[in-house]
Amino acid sequence: MNSENIKDEDFIKLNSSNILKFLIPSVLGISIFLFPLPYEGAISTPVGIISEWLAKVSKPYASQFITTIIVISAILSSITSIFKPKFIVENKFLSKLFVTEKIYLLFRILGAIIALLVLNEWGTEVIYSGDTGGTMMSLVSTLVAWFFAASFLLPLLIDFGAMDYTGTVLRGLVKPLFKLPGRSAIDLVTSWIGNCNVGVVLTSMQYNKGYYTGREATLIATCFSAVSLPFCLVVAALLNVDALFVPFYITILITGTISVMVMARIWPLNSISDKYHPKAEKQINEVEPEGMKKSTWALQLAVKRAQKADNIGSLLYRGAETFSSIIFSLSPLVMAWGTLALIVATYTPIFDWLSLPFGYYLNFLGVEEAFKAAPATIVGFADMFIPAILAADIVSVKTRFIIGALSLVQIIYMTEVGTLIVTSDIPANIKDLVIIFIEKTIIAIPIIVLLANIFVK
Repeated sequence: MNSENIKDEDFIKLNSSNILKFLIPSVLGISIFLFPLPYEGAISTPVGIISEWLAKVSKPYASQFITTIIVISAILSSITSIFKPKFIVENKFLSKLFVTEKIYLLFRILGAIIALLVLNEWGTEVIYSGDTGGTMMSLVSTLVAWFFAASFLLPLLIDFGAMDYTGTVLRGLVKPLFKLPGRSAIDLVTSWIGNCNVGVVLTSMQYNKGYYTGREATLIATCFSAVSLPFCLVVAALLNVDALFVPFYITILITGTISVMVMARIWPLNSISDKYHPKAEKQINEVEPEGMKKSTWALQLAVKRAQKADNIGSLLYRGAETFSSIIFSLSPLVMAWGTLALIVATYTPIFDWLSLPFGYYLNFLGVEEAFKAAPATIVGFADMFIPAILAADIVSVKTRFIIGALSLVQIIYMTEVGTLIVTSDIPANIKDLVIIFIEKTIIAIPIIVLLANIFVK
C-alpha cells in the first residue's frame, strides 16, 4: 500500500483514551475465549466454563425448551412458506428466522417430528435411543448454551480491534503458510483451542461483514475447526491413550498444520471464489503505509475499529439477534441430520462398505487391525464422537492412537460444524464438505501414522 493512497481519515489520534477503548475490551475478549483455566479436573477457557455452567443450570428443562424452539421454527417457517404473512416477510429480524428454502423447510419439519419423538420416547427406539436421537437432544442442548454465551461475547473479539491488530502484525506469518489474511490468526486459534462451533460462527460473521473472501472463510471453517482441548482429553481417555496425551496432542497440532498448508493449495479449496460477500464491501487493509512501522499501523487500525464499535445496547441487541438466528435455524437441522446420520452409523453397515478403501490404505501403511479401524476413519463425517466409540475395542494401542488423532483433525461432522457451514452464507455445500473431508483424511493419515511410529512403541 503506497503512502499516497492513505487519506487523513485513515489516521486517528493515538491518545490514552482511544488506546484503552481498544485495549480493555480486546484483552478481555482474548482472555475469555483463549485463556486456559483448570476446571473440573481438565483445562478449559472462561467461555467454556460459562457455557458448561449454563448447560448444567438449564439441563432439567433443556429438552423441553429445545423441542419448543424446533417446533415453533417448523410451524412458523411452514406458515411463512405457504401464506407469506407480511408481519414476517417484511420484518428484517423475523424474515431472517423463518424465511427459508424448501429443502431446509423440509428438514425443519423433520427435526420437529424427531424432537417430539425423542422428548416423549414415542415410536421406535431406533429414533429416540441414547445412541441416536437421545444423543442429539443432549448435544443440541449443550450447543445452545455455548451459542448463548458466544453470541454476546464474540463482539469483544470482533468489534474492538483485536483482530485488526493481530492481523497486521501476523500477516507475514499467516499469509505464506495458509494463504489467509493476518486477522484470521485469532479466528484460527479460537477455532483450534477454543470451540469449533464458535470458530465457525466467528468466521461466518467475518465473511458476512467483508473481512474474509469466500475462499478464506471456507478454508478457515473447514480446516481450522477442531474440538476443544477438554474433548481431546475425553477422546484420549475413551481410547485408553491418555497416558500418551502430550505426544497425542502434539500429533494433532503437527498434522493439522501440515494438512491445512496442503489443502489451501489444492482443489476444491483453491478454486472457491476469492470474492467478498455480495452484500459487503472489502473491509480489510493489513498492509502498512510506506515509512510506517507495522506495529504503529496495526495500532491505528485497531483504535479506529474500536471507535466504530456499537454501544452496549446495540451489542446486546445484536447478540440476541445472532443467538435467535442460530437456535431457530440450526437446532432443527442438527436434530434432523444428526439423528439420521447416527441411525445410519449405528444400525446399518453402510459405513463399513464405504470405508473399505481406507482399510486397504491403512493396511498399506502398516497399521495393525486396519480393516477393523477403517469405519472409524469416515464415520466422523456424521459425528465427532463415533470414531472413538468404534475404535475403543481395538487391541493395538498405536491404532487407537492413530484413529483418535485422526478423528480430532478431520472435523467436519454434520451434527455440528457441517450444518453450521451449510446453513451460513459461507460458499460451501454438502458436496464440497464431503470432498474436503475425504482429502483431509487421505492427507492426515500418513502424517499421523509416521508420528505414531515415533511416539508409540
